[in-house]
Amino acid sequence: MITVGILFGGRSGEHEVSRCSAASVFTYLDRAKYNVIAIGIDYDGRWYPQNNPSVIEHKDFGRVLDFKKEGQWLVSNFYDNGKLGIVDISSGNKIYIDVVFPVVHGTFCEDGTLQGFLDLSLVPYVGAGVSGSAIGMDKDVAKRLLKEAGLPVVPWKKVTSLLWKENRDLICDDIENEFGFPCFVKPANAGSSVGVSKVKSSGELGSAIDEAFLWDNKVLVERAINAREIEFSVLGNDSPIVSIAGEIRPRHEFYSYEAKYIDSNGAELVIPARLDDVKLKEMQNSVLKAYLALECCGMARVDLFLDRDSGDFYINEINTIPGFTSISMYPKLWEHSGIKYGELLDRLIELAVERWNRRLGIKIIHEN
Repeated sequence: MITVGILFGGRSGEHEVSRCSAASVFTYLDRAKYNVIAIGIDYDGRWYPQNNPSVIEHKDFGRVLDFKKEGQWLVSNFYDNGKLGIVDISSGNKIYIDVVFPVVHGTFCEDGTLQGFLDLSLVPYVGAGVSGSAIGMDKDVAKRLLKEAGLPVVPWKKVTSLLWKENRDLICDDIENEFGFPCFVKPANAGSSVGVSKVKSSGELGSAIDEAFLWDNKVLVERAINAREIEFSVLGNDSPIVSIAGEIRPRHEFYSYEAKYIDSNGAELVIPARLDDVKLKEMQNSVLKAYLALECCGMARVDLFLDRDSGDFYINEINTIPGFTSISMYPKLWEHSGIKYGELLDRLIELAVERWNRRLGIKIIHEN
């Protein structure tokens, strides 16, 4: 039987959100196929395998996976090729993981950091590799690559912390002249709308950028578009498939962190999105092109803006570890496309093993 290790929590501003997704994955993995071990990562990056964890109610986030810090665990890759070893140095207890299922979001989790460690550990894991994860997390780099691939993106301006300190007033003037108001300010490397602000006037711009810099050293400013928010789920490695379309209809001013996770009535999810067949096919083709251009594999949710005025669409961003609660858009889109939640988990694990087996054939030692 395959032992699957669910990683959740993490050194991230999206730590609690991860616990929501982990609760669903932990519940739906088929115990007839898998031995399931949940491994919580705390805010300091320490790993804690959970002993018979339960799903509990959180005052803000609903159903989450419980997280207890017990033992002193050492993570090692030297026990057996293809398995991740975790040892409690206080008791000597050992755990071996065949496949890792990361259900973690944000920095140090979804940005290639964790994926690099798992690659070094020679263990299969669900989702994108180092490059796809890092690119998907960095909105500035992703936009540049999407633009290079001929895909439409919303006009943006990059601001670094050093430039902001030296040229604050000049940068604000440039943004006002180039984009006007409203515009959006967001950290380049963050998810779940953490640190995102909708700026309506020049008086709000400086404080919004300051807020975004609390979460990253690079900030994006984007032109606001009167748009519908359309989302697609993608599944696969070299030959991915794309789901039907879904639409997010925020009841807040935009799809903020509060609308996503705190306010149970923060948004309406419409599946399928109301699109004509030609537009749907055009968007699906662009989604697959974006997925491959950004080196994604395993899974991703691709978010687009559909301009209400012009009918044009833009690739907004790619989420390489999307929300995974049973009511999250990624699994819901697959459910409406004919793949149930449990089957989706099976496929993702199969894709992880497929990619790992293919990598085993790569030559890494030069022979004289």
